[in-house]
Amino acid sequence: MRSTRPFALAAVTLLALAAAVPAQAADVAPADAAPAPKRGLFLTLSGDENTWIRGVLLRCEPEPSGHHPAAAEACAEIAEAAGDFEALRADRRVCTKEFEPVTATATGTFRGRNVSWHKTYPNACALENETGHVFRF
Repeated sequence: MRSTRPFALAAVTLLALAAAVPAQAADVAPADAAPAPKRGLFLTLSGDENTWIRGVLLRCEPEPSGHHPAAAEACAEIAEAAGDFEALRADRRVCTKEFEPVTATATGTFRGRNVSWHKTYPNACALENETGHVFRF
């Protein structure tokens, strides 16, 4: 019968090393290290019954960034609406009456507040009319 003592000793050693690494890493971090970036907003669009989906990450602080093609405009419009996606500025233009539902979602944080929003629009034109640059990606 084999002894399990070497394995137990190895496990205890690994646990001790794992506990020591975070403590040492904290001592090595530079004093002027930047804080971790804010999460930002993950914006998605999906077609009827999720036949297609796409999404982008939008960060508005400290400055507009992320994969959104119009990040500055989108952040300005969200700020103008005080983070309320129901209050986004509308671009009024004529749309056709076709029914091709598009669902927009926004999850994450904006100016330190949690955001969890979604809404289904009858078509992409209606979506853009009511959400401005925010979902133009």
